[in-house]
Amino acid sequence: MNIEMAIDTLWVLLAAMLVFFMNLGFAAVEAGFARTKNCVNILSKNFIVFAVSSLGFLFLGWGIMFGGDNPFIGTKGLFILTGNIDDSVYTLSANVPFWAKFIFQLVFCGTAATIVSGAVAERIKYISFIVFSFILTLLIYPVVGHWIWGGGFLSQLGFMDFAGSTVVHSVGGWAALAGVIVLGPRFGKYDKSGKIHPIPGHNMSLATIGLFVLWLGWFGFNPGSTMSMANPGDVAHIFMTTNTSAIAAIITSTIVSWIFLGKPDLGMTINGCLAGLVAITAGCAFVDVLGSLIIGAIAGVIVVFSVVMFDSLKLDDPVGATSVHLANGVFGTICVGLFAKEGVTTLSTTNGLFMGGGASLLGVQLIGILVVAAFVLPASLLVWVLIKKTIGIRVSLEEEITGLDIGEHGNLAYPEFISRKPGYSAMINDEPESKVAVKGGIVNEAY
Repeated sequence: MNIEMAIDTLWVLLAAMLVFFMNLGFAAVEAGFARTKNCVNILSKNFIVFAVSSLGFLFLGWGIMFGGDNPFIGTKGLFILTGNIDDSVYTLSANVPFWAKFIFQLVFCGTAATIVSGAVAERIKYISFIVFSFILTLLIYPVVGHWIWGGGFLSQLGFMDFAGSTVVHSVGGWAALAGVIVLGPRFGKYDKSGKIHPIPGHNMSLATIGLFVLWLGWFGFNPGSTMSMANPGDVAHIFMTTNTSAIAAIITSTIVSWIFLGKPDLGMTINGCLAGLVAITAGCAFVDVLGSLIIGAIAGVIVVFSVVMFDSLKLDDPVGATSVHLANGVFGTICVGLFAKEGVTTLSTTNGLFMGGGASLLGVQLIGILVVAAFVLPASLLVWVLIKKTIGIRVSLEEEITGLDIGEHGNLAYPEFISRKPGYSAMINDEPESKVAVKGGIVNEAY
């Protein structure tokens, strides 16, 4: 047995497990940021999205992304479910078996789709989200992935995105933004005068747990993208830049929210950490530790003002996914062109603008950002509009007010709140419990 191959395969599969575990993190963060009446819906979407994205990627997505070196789209091995697997046609090279490569890329694909879930929360039809997720991972995500990671024209130009600030996070962010535009805001989020009415999440404990799960998962997401343990120093360096960016963003997002919002808002701190992780994802193997500290610090500032900006534009994103993944995915991609440092790892061969390399890399990064935006946003808008015109995209107003848990799933995350609250009200009002009105099984709209 080739011991090097065994070690590399073990590392890739371990990293894939960590990235898969991020599904729990996204589910917990999104559920915590949502209201109790939509908690089951959020959790169910995070289950189903990985299943449908896995099916799409297995059926066609892998071949489109990695099937040969055509500049625009993969053309070989498109239907690997049929058993037509020829490892030699794939431009992704690593000293690991085919299915280890596949499963590692699969969990990345699932992450891109999961990003959309939180942005469209609390008003989208369950079936509409499923259909969009399938199309995103079947066609849209793999096309961009081919351009950058599959030997396509952006990689040939020299575009650099080590672990997916653009491929995963910006793609998910553009798709989420398109969904937010087509869906419109939640009922009660903005009044007729345009005033914003905050809708707080129901469980910040759950959201915080989710954040730590995601933070842990990122140590598979970024370091695992080496797909090899041949250079342990590279892996260790990526661990360090990933963590440093996260901690810097935690501090700056907390400070900025404290100054401009009056309090050190926990939700902003959570999204600040995620913003730092997203921003460093593209350059984690290309920048030094000081660079990662600067990138994270700026990301923490960006996410706070991005949340405020999207709100002012009446783009209702309940969890801040567009601010975390889109705004900071774009920012992190730009940072490669600024902070890349030749030789900082064996994977880093180019200097960015601030490291004396001139503006050529920055120019390529900007071209890549624009090309991806010009494809993903219109394509996603088209898919969302087609879904809206056919099966519909939004639940009824009555169902939205009552909660998607009842309307879409027929159960509740916290049934005790419903069954016991009338009794408490009756005791407070000194009235028989039978006289307490419970409309539609819901005592308080917050539930």
